[in-house]
Amino acid sequence: MKEMILYGISFDVIGKQPIILLKTADANKFLPIWIGHQEAAAILMRLQGTELPRPMTHDLMTSIISQLDAEVLRVTVTELRENTFYALLTLRLAGDEVEVDSRPSDALALAVRTNAPIFAAERLIEDNAVEFDHEVEDSEEVVEKFRAFLDNVQPEDFKDD
Repeated sequence: MKEMILYGISFDVIGKQPIILLKTADANKFLPIWIGHQEAAAILMRLQGTELPRPMTHDLMTSIISQLDAEVLRVTVTELRENTFYALLTLRLAGDEVEVDSRPSDALALAVRTNAPIFAAERLIEDNAVEFDHEVEDSEEVVEKFRAFLDNVQPEDFKDD
C-alpha cells in the first residue's frame, strides 16, 4: 500500500464526469478515479468548509460511526476491475479492525470528514497511475495527460494477467 493525498477534483470535459485525483505522497504519480456528481459535491463541500443546515448522507455516516464509538482508521483504494474501482473502509470498532467494502467516492467522502489517511494498492498505482517527471501545479494538466493516455489505450490493457 502507498499513502495517497487527495490532490483535487476536476471534471472530464468530454464525459462531463467529476474525477478525483489521488497523488502518491512520495512521488509525482496521480491516480484518476471517475466519480458521480453527488459524491463530488459531498467531497467538495467538506473540503471548502461549507456548512449545511441538515446532514448529508456522508455526514450521517460519520455521525453513526462516532455514536458507535468507532473510528475510520484508513481508506484503501484496492483495485480496478471491469472499469470499476473498489475500496475498503477500515474501521476500529470495539477494539477490532473491521473492513467494509465501499465505492472509492464514498470512502473518500468519509476520509475528508474524519481526517482518515488514504492509501492505494501498489499494483493499482503501477497499472493505472499517470506519472509526471516535474512538479505539477495544475490539476487540469493531470486530466489532460490522462486524456492523452485514454486516447491510446485499448480495453484489453486493463485486463488482469
